[in-house]
Amino acid sequence: MSDLAVTIESADPRMRAVVTPEGVAVSVRLASVGERATALVLDLLILIVALIVVAIATAVAGGHVGRTAGILLMFVLRVFYFAGFELAWNGRTPGKRMASLRVINRRGGPLTPAAVIGRNLMREVELFLPLSLALAGDAAIAAGPWTWIATLTWVGVLAALPLFNRDRLRAGDMVAGTWVVAEPKPVLLPDLAAVRSAVYAAPAYVFTAQQLVVYGVKELQVLEDVLRSSGQGTTALQGDVARRIVRKIGYVHPDGGGAFNERAFLEAFYAAQRRRLEAELAFGRRRRDKNDR
Repeated sequence: MSDLAVTIESADPRMRAVVTPEGVAVSVRLASVGERATALVLDLLILIVALIVVAIATAVAGGHVGRTAGILLMFVLRVFYFAGFELAWNGRTPGKRMASLRVINRRGGPLTPAAVIGRNLMREVELFLPLSLALAGDAAIAAGPWTWIATLTWVGVLAALPLFNRDRLRAGDMVAGTWVVAEPKPVLLPDLAAVRSAVYAAPAYVFTAQQLVVYGVKELQVLEDVLRSSGQGTTALQGDVARRIVRKIGYVHPDGGGAFNERAFLEAFYAAQRRRLEAELAFGRRRRDKNDR
């Protein structure tokens, strides 16, 4: 384990360091068992309601075509609900979205379709297969009490699995190489308001989300080289780069054109841009350069 990972985990046992393919270390917080259970219950409720609605619509429609279409739609909902939403919403289902959770790749790369499908196929073994046996009615009763005991044991062991590993992984996460993490709470607006209230007390450079999406990882690395440069001509170079960025992003100083410190502007822009890119990289979204749309 790296020194960075040890430092992050010492601050909070649920914090982890994800190193992206670009070599950027990003800290994420693992979702608790309670948060994951909440998201699962919400998703199951949504899925059950959707299945009931489709079943009612199928009964009302009647006819061979209507029944066939209804059965097919219920099958698609039942099988592809979790995987479909996680693929379409980059690791989120409606339940995870409401609980502010997201599935990410433990190795820092993008969340691949194979990982999403793998972790959700394991859910069939973990939950839906034993649940189907438990709800089989007369067939389960005819199989005898050992069927119920085996089913309950199976569900209990797999349900308790996240409690007995440090990363709170269920079997599907182990197979797919994924984590379920809590999404960071957006704090841009309160921070922006606080900075604007103090802008006349101390010069500050604040950037909007639209200004920060202009550049990507490549430009950030170039800016870091500019900030690290030294020697003759450094001040002129930094001033030129600062003016170019101002024109490119359409930046207007909050105090209406007061004293402009090129070095302070570049440092503030670098810090804000890096925070944005690191947050996106943690969830598998990366913009290589300004031309990457």
